[in-house]
Amino acid sequence: MSSGAADLRERKKQNSTESDKMVPEERNKENSKLGRSPKYMLIQRFAKLFFGCLAAVTSGMMYAVYLSTYHERKFWFSSRQELEREITFQGDGAIYYSFYKELLKAPSFERGVYELTHNNKTVSLKTINAVQQMTLYPELIASVLYQASGSEEVIEPVYFYIGIVFGLQGIYVTALFVTSWVMSGTWLAGMLTVAWFIINRTDTTRIDYSIPSRENWALPYFACQVAALTGYLKKNLNCSAEKFCYLLVNASTYTFMMMWEYSHYLLFVQAVSLFLLDSFALAQTEKVHEVYRIYLFSLIGGYLLQFENSALLVSPLLSLVVALMFSKSLQMNMKKSTFVSRLLKIMYIYLVLTVAVTLNFLLKMFIPHKENEHLLKFIEVKLGLNTTKNFTMNWLLCQESLQAPSQDFFLRLTQSSLLPFYILVLIICLFSVTQVIFRRICGEPLKETVKLEDGRIGERPEIVYHVIHTILLGCLAMCLEGMKYLWTPYVCMLAAFGVCSPELWMTLFKWLRLKAVHPILLALILSMAVPTIIGFSLWKEFFPRIMTELTELQEFYDPDTVELMTWIKRQAPVAAVFAGSPQLMGVIKLCTGWMVSSLPLYNDDDLLKRNENIYQIYSKRSAEDIYKILTSYKANFLVIEDSICNEVGPVRGCRVKDLLDIANGHVVCEEGDNYAYSKYGRFCHEIKMNYSPYVNYFTRVYWNRSYFVYRINTVISFQS
Repeated sequence: MSSGAADLRERKKQNSTESDKMVPEERNKENSKLGRSPKYMLIQRFAKLFFGCLAAVTSGMMYAVYLSTYHERKFWFSSRQELEREITFQGDGAIYYSFYKELLKAPSFERGVYELTHNNKTVSLKTINAVQQMTLYPELIASVLYQASGSEEVIEPVYFYIGIVFGLQGIYVTALFVTSWVMSGTWLAGMLTVAWFIINRTDTTRIDYSIPSRENWALPYFACQVAALTGYLKKNLNCSAEKFCYLLVNASTYTFMMMWEYSHYLLFVQAVSLFLLDSFALAQTEKVHEVYRIYLFSLIGGYLLQFENSALLVSPLLSLVVALMFSKSLQMNMKKSTFVSRLLKIMYIYLVLTVAVTLNFLLKMFIPHKENEHLLKFIEVKLGLNTTKNFTMNWLLCQESLQAPSQDFFLRLTQSSLLPFYILVLIICLFSVTQVIFRRICGEPLKETVKLEDGRIGERPEIVYHVIHTILLGCLAMCLEGMKYLWTPYVCMLAAFGVCSPELWMTLFKWLRLKAVHPILLALILSMAVPTIIGFSLWKEFFPRIMTELTELQEFYDPDTVELMTWIKRQAPVAAVFAGSPQLMGVIKLCTGWMVSSLPLYNDDDLLKRNENIYQIYSKRSAEDIYKILTSYKANFLVIEDSICNEVGPVRGCRVKDLLDIANGHVVCEEGDNYAYSKYGRFCHEIKMNYSPYVNYFTRVYWNRSYFVYRINTVISFQS
């Protein structure tokens, strides 16, 4: 019996070696018949790679130039004074750029970093580690590059800063180009991806609203990581290409984690996608677990470099990765073909989820953490699991980015033809993946190499990964409109890949059992014709609009804010502390350098409480209550914004003053009627009347059409 089996194996080896020897000869004969020598094929492949890379890099550079030109036209940036330029940075963006300025003003880089990690000149009565709390690694890198490159005599700091961000957006577009190219095999898909990305710029990026925001620094690295991961998951990848992709995944994952405080949540979604991919045995397990090790390395490295950031230790990503590694090692240590091993394969998903949830619960019990707790409370209220009158929670729920997406969002994607093609591609890929999973359950192995005529696009692991990933991101985007900036770029990439991929059309024709025309020929024709038609129609309809954007001169001018900042710099004492809305405080900190009592940041419980307390200047509270709140933070000046005090919002109940009244119990809503229960008038209105007791606590020192500035009296004079 054993000798017969040995003879059979020997004959198989001989047959396989003979067939291996015949393959190159047959290929050479076919090539010679077609008039294509191996040298010709090599030149053709090199030309395709060269022109594809050239197109990718050119697309990224042109997008960066487009952003720079649009920004110049929108703000007249080069024609403004420094103060007017800085006013264009709003909210949290103003805070990030202010620290970049402080680093450049420091006598040395080391001294600048020390002052940021022991910062007591930004928020009154509070010493903060700004590098950790505000993730200032982008500003550290930008300041080092600015000083090390000798750019002080060549370019102004603000142009260098926004130039880096625009350059990163160019890399973002290039990475999306490469991803669709790798998936489809043609760089025509990359061109279509870039076209859809730029046309739908309102929904693909927030670069217009806040240039220094963390996601604008971080998402280009995530796009590079996704591109490298796409190549890494491919079958039959040569050794050097696989090693390059692995190293790029490593570097980009770690950099992405260092650039954005919420990066580990996005990586968690990616890890879930890979977990599902591995659970159905649609990818090489070794590769998937190598990516898990990269996550683990990045989390540990990020924890150490981010001053022992406990948020990374209690993150769901760490719990999931540890659970996956533990469950897999448990399976590998079991003897094969045993009942326990088979049972573990069936219960693998349940085991991973149980271990991950248990581990995360234990970590939160033993590791002190306060970061991002408000996110969990927000999710509870958002899902209807809890109700609250808390001002901060209700204010977050009223933010447009945290609402469900509007109909206009879907209408814009449909008008650019992106959404219909995305749905078509997603349905075809999803059905093909479902077929592959069903075959795996039935015991049919995957093919080592999938040919075009097979029509099995669902057997390619990188395609399955992107299908799962885009579905998960899409579910998040359907709940929170702000998540569309993560989802829509990959919608552009997946839709462009699909219409340019002959394999996708061949998969569709296999189901339709097309016989009238040769399916392979038709698939090749459609993969060229459809994107060409789409590109031509997009060019005809949207190119004139884009050119109009670049030629129109838009005027952004805010004289009231300029006057306020000028007055503060000239009249206010250097040691003064200002109080007001967090968004305005960020601009005051950037433009004047004066200390403030609050910041537009929402990752710290103390800052959230400060914001809520200082917002009371727009509530129905007494002058004495407001005075006690402001003096508790050592504030010297109070700035009241007329736009908030007299706000007429489109959604009644989401205005700042309405949320404050609800939180303070000053308004009760019954069957659509509002009943006021406060014996005091609204503070921001009453203080403008200049009568007692308001004049006893506050003295008006400056005002214009938008702002009223009051000095907080240190000596209270009670006069009638």
